[in-house]
Amino acid sequence: MCTYTTVKDAVDGSAKGPNGSWFHVSDVTVYFDHPVHAMAEHTLNIDFADPSKGPSARVALELTAASARQLVAAIQEALAAVPAELAA
Repeated sequence: MCTYTTVKDAVDGSAKGPNGSWFHVSDVTVYFDHPVHAMAEHTLNIDFADPSKGPSARVALELTAASARQLVAAIQEALAAVPAELAA
């Protein structure tokens, strides 16, 4: 069953695109749905994009729920290890 829950937000970062060049990402979309490529029935899908540069300025991730939770924990652990003045 799909929830159609979609979370969109602004981000500030860079991503390496399919042609091997880096581009700025300004938007993130996160949703739990059927994947396009991953071998799972449902995945947490994360799209990083710069809509001003068209559809090719996009990087997509499809993670199983367990992998998504591991990613969240790894991000929190990495940020917790950074001195506060660097992570402001």
